[in-house]
Amino acid sequence: MTVREPGPDNIRETALRLLARREHSCRELAGKLAGRGYDPALVDALIADLVSEKLLSDARFTESYVHSRQMRGCGPVRIRAELRKRGIDDGLISENLKAQETPWEVLIDQVRTRRFGAPLPLDVRERARQTRFLLQRGFTTEQIREVLKGDR
Repeated sequence: MTVREPGPDNIRETALRLLARREHSCRELAGKLAGRGYDPALVDALIADLVSEKLLSDARFTESYVHSRQMRGCGPVRIRAELRKRGIDDGLISENLKAQETPWEVLIDQVRTRRFGAPLPLDVRERARQTRFLLQRGFTTEQIREVLKGDR
């Protein structure tokens, strides 16, 4: 087995292989390349090149990420936190959270019904249990209060 030198051709090849699997944020891709031992100056230059060639886009990553997390039943609070951790700008996050396909009210109702069934909780203990579950999923207390009211 031969060890490849971490040169400009190899770093680009590695980055393109990672991007072929899924979208990445600029910070995420830079971290993965740095973790593989590539020179930080080469990483920064490559990231700039990939962005200028439109092969890497935080906007495209954010849109894709919001959609995929929403389809898995995650709420806006959790998605925002995860995107911040990946280095995405708050403005871009807010824009994508507002432009999602399914309204949050519909999503939270679907998530609650899938987990607990259609009937609303009758006692305080069950209501607290469902509230904790929905908070962990990343929904706001206002959204949870609204879905547990049930008079929609």
